Amino acid sequence: MLQRAQRTLRREATAAGIGFITGADVRLRFIPAPANSGIVFQRVDLVGKPLIAATLENLVPRSRRTGIAANGASVDLIEHVMAALAGLQVDNCLVQCDAPEMPGFDGSCLPVVDCLLQAGFEVQAALKPQLVVTSACTLQGDDGSLLKAKPAIGRGGLTITYLLDYGLHSAIHPQLHTFNLTPEGFVNDIAFARTFVLESEVAALKAQGIGRRSTTKDLLVFGANGVIDNGLKAADECARHKLLDCIGDFALTGCEIHGFFHAWRTGHRQNHDLMKRLTSAATEKTRENRRAA
Repeated sequence: MLQRAQRTLRREATAAGIGFITGADVRLRFIPAPANSGIVFQRVDLVGKPLIAATLENLVPRSRRTGIAANGASVDLIEHVMAALAGLQVDNCLVQCDAPEMPGFDGSCLPVVDCLLQAGFEVQAALKPQLVVTSACTLQGDDGSLLKAKPAIGRGGLTITYLLDYGLHSAIHPQLHTFNLTPEGFVNDIAFARTFVLESEVAALKAQGIGRRSTTKDLLVFGANGVIDNGLKAADECARHKLLDCIGDFALTGCEIHGFFHAWRTGHRQNHDLMKRLTSAATEKTRENRRAA
């Protein structure tokens, strides 16, 4: 697989919004970073302004979202920001934030994509590391979830098929979407897809203190008769949002991934587990090759 050059932003960019979890007002600052820096979050609201690298090693257990922690600090709901950066091939960036989570925006990552596009991009004198799927790898859960990786077909790249099916009686109808990751395709086909939740789940989430400042206009809430207060931007918007989450979670490898992925009823935990398995297998293969040499 041909390696591409790493990229960063041409200039700084800013964004702001409300956190879905804490309800905090959040300000973000995206700052260009040197080659091989990766994506690093910085909590500027804390003493010492601790840094948290967006890596698999820094993952912390979270429900229905992705969070990372290091140096005595944490940041939650990073998957949409990570998806925007990965989708636009921004490999090195310092993301400063003044709250313990990323903004929810409208439930998508399009506001982040828009500000990054305005900042522009700069090619750097280093190659992007690759994670190439060389053999099939499957994670199958007791809940019926399935996430499978296979070698890429043809010239490589990342292709993901997501099958969303919550059963015959769900307000969210079954849907399928396949996406081959390119910056242009990400902007046009994935970035707009919003977070979704069932109306029956909202009360329980708010009882946990989640979404106190969020309304049915801030994301897709499905009632018995469909979406409340919002129209779908695509008939399969929910499946597209699941793909957005996959792209953001996969980016924690720090690599450009070449492989074909099939997902059914999966979420963040399965995404993280499969990436850990693939990176572990790649590391072991590298060691074997070195021993053989």
